Amino acid sequence: MAERPRPIEPRPEQPKEAEEGEKPRIALVDGANAAYSVKADGASLRNLLLIRDAVAEDGLDPIIIADAALRHAIDDRDRYEAMVKTGEIRQAPAGTDADYFLLAFARELDARIVSNDRFGDRASGFPDAQERIIRFMIVKGEVVLERRADPRREE
Repeated sequence: MAERPRPIEPRPEQPKEAEEGEKPRIALVDGANAAYSVKADGASLRNLLLIRDAVAEDGLDPIIIADAALRHAIDDRDRYEAMVKTGEIRQAPAGTDADYFLLAFARELDARIVSNDRFGDRASGFPDAQERIIRFMIVKGEVVLERRADPRREE
């Protein structure tokens, strides 16, 4: 008997709408970096969802951006594909350098980037990237986001 697919977890409650004149508080989640964040897990959809949820709990609106190759490595392909289909995961076009796509999109949206990538090979074209990055760790199934004085903490 075939196993029934697990339902897709709904996205956490969205952060409050930005007041008129306020910038939206968007965080682009580096999908492959997040999925591979715990090396022993391989490419884990669970890790990706844990990070998405932590970002939302931190008051930012997470948008997951993944490269086209991640669909072939992720541990739960059916759920992943369903999330791509519904737009919960945005996939960079095949053949596109996903880092370039992520950095350009962040610049265009004035968004933060949730990633442990240093983007060193893109430093000259995106000198502002380091100021946008929120680093993270997953420790015993809990996400720890980097805390420092930065624009995402404006109140």
